[in-house]
Amino acid sequence: MSTMFRMCFLLIFISPALAVLCNPADKKALLQLKQDLNNPYLLASWDPPDSDCCYWDTVTCDRKTHRIISLTIFDNVPFSNFSAQIPPSIANLPYLQSLEFHKLPNLTGPLQPAIAKLTQLTFLRISWTNISGPVPSFLAQLKNLTYLDLSFNNLSGTIPSFLSQMPNLGTLHLDRNHLTGSIPESFGYFKGSSPGFYLSHNNLSGHIPKSLNNLNLTFIDLSRNNLEGDASMLFGSNKTVLTVDLSRNHRLAFNLSNMVFPSSLTSLDLNHNKVHGGLPQELTELNLEYLNVSYNSLCGEIPVGGKLQSFDIYSYLHNKCLCGSPLPPCT
Repeated sequence: MSTMFRMCFLLIFISPALAVLCNPADKKALLQLKQDLNNPYLLASWDPPDSDCCYWDTVTCDRKTHRIISLTIFDNVPFSNFSAQIPPSIANLPYLQSLEFHKLPNLTGPLQPAIAKLTQLTFLRISWTNISGPVPSFLAQLKNLTYLDLSFNNLSGTIPSFLSQMPNLGTLHLDRNHLTGSIPESFGYFKGSSPGFYLSHNNLSGHIPKSLNNLNLTFIDLSRNNLEGDASMLFGSNKTVLTVDLSRNHRLAFNLSNMVFPSSLTSLDLNHNKVHGGLPQELTELNLEYLNVSYNSLCGEIPVGGKLQSFDIYSYLHNKCLCGSPLPPCT
């Protein structure tokens, strides 16, 4: 068989198969979604009728089934023409495992209830948009979700307790919204593994639930809220937390002197609170990459050793009577 004949054979019998990888129902759903989103320029590749939608921008198909499993609609172009709400037609992509609407400042309205029908989702990010309204209860139906990011939006209302009942949730981003009320007590009793909490830049108030002592968090960011009282339940020798940011709550008040820190801790930010006592010697044993305890009510000499002297004075300034390197000597 000549080389030319083999090439013709491949063109005739293989090329048509490659042209129909995309499931027709998924292709129809994408075109409807594009229309419902007002045909934005960023979806311009979703057009040729004879093209394979598995190769369209922002779309990923499963290699075996060729069903669409990932959709990322992202726009960082200034003055983009993208302006819409999330349409109900998003539910017509039932095999989605990952869905992302990101950096779309003209994406408005509430979170679309039809998302609840996407029960195979493991990753959901709707961030840097102008969606509004409460964190909706229908999210509880997404039992496979491991990553939920609703940050940098205009969400309001309280943090719903049902989030702790999501069995596989590993990361929760609700930061930079307009959420109010307290952190639910139920957050100390997550059904699955303890998720990373990112709740900063909201209007949360009240005490940090003591039930959080039950969790072994890796990352926790409660900064720039109006929380008050104790935060010692977030620490302990049995924890494996890496990063704790409680800064700029202004009313968190607890004694740092006898705090037991996990050996895993690499970043600690307590600035602009009412933390009192002194810095424990144990801090010298940690491999800290970041530390800020400024604007508190700490006293005593900064322990010498470890990385404590590697941070500049701004990490320690504006305390009651803290002294020693890198601050002026104690007298």
